[in-house]
Amino acid sequence: MKFVFILFSIFSLTFLSAQHINFNSQKNWSLNKKEILFGFGATQFNGDLGGGATAGIDYSMKDIDWPSTGINGMIGFRYRFHPSFATTTKLSYFTLKGDDKLSEESIRNARNLNFKTGVFELQQRIEWIAFSVEKFSPTYSLPGKAKGKNKNQQYYLFTGLGAAYFNPKGEYNGKVYNLRDIKTEGQSKPYSPITLTIPMGVGVRFGLGTSWRFGIEASYVKTFSDYIDDVSTVYADPALFTPEHALVANPSDYSVTQSTPGNPIVFDWFGASYQRGDSKQKDAFYQLNFVITRNITYKDYGRQRSKSISKSSGKYKV
Repeated sequence: MKFVFILFSIFSLTFLSAQHINFNSQKNWSLNKKEILFGFGATQFNGDLGGGATAGIDYSMKDIDWPSTGINGMIGFRYRFHPSFATTTKLSYFTLKGDDKLSEESIRNARNLNFKTGVFELQQRIEWIAFSVEKFSPTYSLPGKAKGKNKNQQYYLFTGLGAAYFNPKGEYNGKVYNLRDIKTEGQSKPYSPITLTIPMGVGVRFGLGTSWRFGIEASYVKTFSDYIDDVSTVYADPALFTPEHALVANPSDYSVTQSTPGNPIVFDWFGASYQRGDSKQKDAFYQLNFVITRNITYKDYGRQRSKSISKSSGKYKV
């Protein structure tokens, strides 16, 4: 019974604390129901091309190239339908890129492939507001009352579903090629340039007055394509391409010769049917965004109340 009483006490205190945090004024959460979002930030690709100083590490921050950081811009609409939950529709444009020349791992560096693509992505997210401090002062602008302070802080987690369009391009000898059109791995038809995505991330935001918010979001986005960087399976037979496109698909005619007296041994790393990428893992990317939010629901209830009081006392003027 003592244990049950302690649990009940903890639950009660937690509930009261949540009430104080989330409902410390009249309709405070509902004053932030509808918002427009603007964001900008950085992206980082996680796939077959580029990477760190070791063999590829799937879904790991250890396998990224800082020089291959891309840029990101977004606009969105957020609707908060519950004190603890909101949904956000977001349209983004960003760049993803990778270059084997930046990898310190010898085989990846020698492979010598590169790509860059612009990506359009539409996301629908669900957000769980794990912790918030939201205060709206009902005495704001009332006659004879001190000016109250409004606060808005939110800490949240999010996930959802999206769709992204990509079209990777590669550079060889200073010329840029559309890699999907070349079908660099000998595909019978080009791979789809559209993929589903699943974003997962965390965010925090702070109020800037009654209508504006500023925040930071960090997310990991899983895709269902392994061709965002145009690399997935094995090298194709060069005979399938024009001489120019054969070099774009495999720019590194690279082999290692281990010479021993009278017995030279040649290791061909990049011939036809040799591994070009890792088809077992899909591509992914990271994003870090700075988000500016404009609240389009907020109404100055303090001023409305002030007018109502003045009107009722016979002092209201149009």
